[in-house]
Amino acid sequence: MGEWLEATVTEKICWNDSLFSLRFEAPLPAFKAGQFVRVGLDVDGERIARPYSLVNAPGETPHEILFNLVPEGPLSPRLARLEAGDTLFVHSSVTGTMTMARTPEHRRLWLFATGTALGPFLSMLKTEEPWQRAERVVLCHSVRHVSDRVYDDTIRELLKRHGNRLTFVPLVTREVVAGALRERIPAALASGDIERLAGIALRPEDAHVMLCGNSDMIEAVQQQLESRGLRRHRRREPGHITVEKYH
Repeated sequence: MGEWLEATVTEKICWNDSLFSLRFEAPLPAFKAGQFVRVGLDVDGERIARPYSLVNAPGETPHEILFNLVPEGPLSPRLARLEAGDTLFVHSSVTGTMTMARTPEHRRLWLFATGTALGPFLSMLKTEEPWQRAERVVLCHSVRHVSDRVYDDTIRELLKRHGNRLTFVPLVTREVVAGALRERIPAALASGDIERLAGIALRPEDAHVMLCGNSDMIEAVQQQLESRGLRRHRRREPGHITVEKYH
């Protein structure tokens, strides 16, 4: 069943007024890239907890989460006020099914994320498994404003390390930004812009697609993919699409 562990904050990153990363030390058990952990604080005698994906790769420390500030929320405003040296709680049961180990064979891996859902994909891409499984990886990350873009240094390092095996497609929907598409992911997929930038086609013969983020994006993209002959991946019925919804 697991237990609550005390964690110590080592660093807080303020990407903007409502977007934060927390790095912390905690004796978490081994986990798989793409999984999430419950993070909590005690508030008025009650432990308030929410699930957050780990941005760090297995074996990489400190642990790290990325989250949006929800002003009326019971937890995120308090997490955003933490500083190095403060404590929080994490549950030892790290879980989640959006992992490379659960994907069927594929040659091309397509990763579509909105907002903070970029985190688990970075955890995956910092491991060897995607690069052992796929010839090409396309990472698409959609945000509203350029100030919402995070982990640019990490992405640049991944591009440098993996060369033309990795394509990064940034999307900024409410601003004109050089090098970024000003479309939502479903529109950019429908227009062909994502495949044009990637230089390859998204097709059922060789693709596996991971969708992580808001429900509207996931549902719209999944409908498009199903119209192309791709289907949801299930344990008893192998397919092409793995999904994890954030809200």
